[in-house]
Amino acid sequence: MNRFTLSVSAAIARVTESALGPYQSAMIRIGFSATWLLFLLREFIHRGELYGPDSPWGWELARQLIDTNGAFTLLLWSDGRGWFEAVYGLALLSSAALLVGWRTRTMSVLFMVGVLSLQNRSVFMGDGGDNVVHLMAIYLVFTRCGRVWSLDARRERRAAEARARGERVTDAVGPVLWGVLGFALVVLTATGGFHSAWTVPALLWAVWSCLGLWWVVGRRARSAEPRILLDVIGNILHNSALVVIMAEACLIYATAGWYKVQGSRWQDGTAVYYPLQLDYFSPWPLLGDLLTSSGTMVLLVTYGTVIVQVAFPFTLFNRRVKNVLLAVMMLEHAAIAVILGLPFFSLAMIATDAVFLPTSFLRRLGRWAARARARLFSREGRATVPEPRAPENPRPSHVGFEA
Repeated sequence: MNRFTLSVSAAIARVTESALGPYQSAMIRIGFSATWLLFLLREFIHRGELYGPDSPWGWELARQLIDTNGAFTLLLWSDGRGWFEAVYGLALLSSAALLVGWRTRTMSVLFMVGVLSLQNRSVFMGDGGDNVVHLMAIYLVFTRCGRVWSLDARRERRAAEARARGERVTDAVGPVLWGVLGFALVVLTATGGFHSAWTVPALLWAVWSCLGLWWVVGRRARSAEPRILLDVIGNILHNSALVVIMAEACLIYATAGWYKVQGSRWQDGTAVYYPLQLDYFSPWPLLGDLLTSSGTMVLLVTYGTVIVQVAFPFTLFNRRVKNVLLAVMMLEHAAIAVILGLPFFSLAMIATDAVFLPTSFLRRLGRWAARARARLFSREGRATVPEPRAPENPRPSHVGFEA
């Protein structure tokens, strides 16, 4: 009983005292923000037809559907082109800011707003990759995904160094950003701009209030207990969101694999052949013909896809097997991006898979990136900065509105 009690106490302490998986959460942040940003840039010239006033799914049709399902979107506040361009620009800027980790907590919320607003405006424009981005945009709000590989981490490190030297640290951007977003929330709430169920607007108000509370406690609290309490709550939310993301990935692969098992074309090993005969999924016809010219290759790829997807959730109990199968799945998605012409679906799935990557590999990846940056900067005659490592037991941030 004593050993069991100690084990439970150690597990609780680990979950509450630190935000686990800082490198994995950073990879998810970078992966999904890059996927959405690249998609928006590629479709920039077609944005009006996809989500705007020129869409075949007109504004009135979208309004009728939203009235039925209560989905969240800002684009029903007005049917004017100016408002649409503003929301599209918000989606672009928030994706870019989240990618580099600038004001990560705030940008994760704006990223979610941009994703939900555009996708729910024209629900028939998406595919499986858009569904994954849709879900992960919501989960990212609850993660502390800017602790490494971000401008926030660099700003916090410099602020800690300044405080250690006895310097006073101020942050004017955080309060200004918080005030502007609060004003926007008031206006949208008062004018009915959300036009959706209460859940997402309530989440926006809750996050806005928590950011203000965090700043007040960090600046005004006379004791450390309130700051520690808020940090514990943030860690619990972060770790819970990571568990949900991992469970979501397992659910995606498990359901996809078991549904494939029931299909006759997957059972006889010919399912991969048919998509490659469609022009829509053949950006490189010669490559598709080369793959389908061998019946054995088609059989192996078909059965291999099913086996990998069904087996993956069970391999989480064995680290080595999981890492091998994870590499196979990422290569498979890379092949889908090239052969079937589905780059954004593949990027979304690879970003989802990144939550299972080992920390040692991600640290090594960070060192490789730091060396490449050092070489680039040395050629330009600039000073280099070593790659920061995530603290084992990080203290709560008291600079600005980022936690």
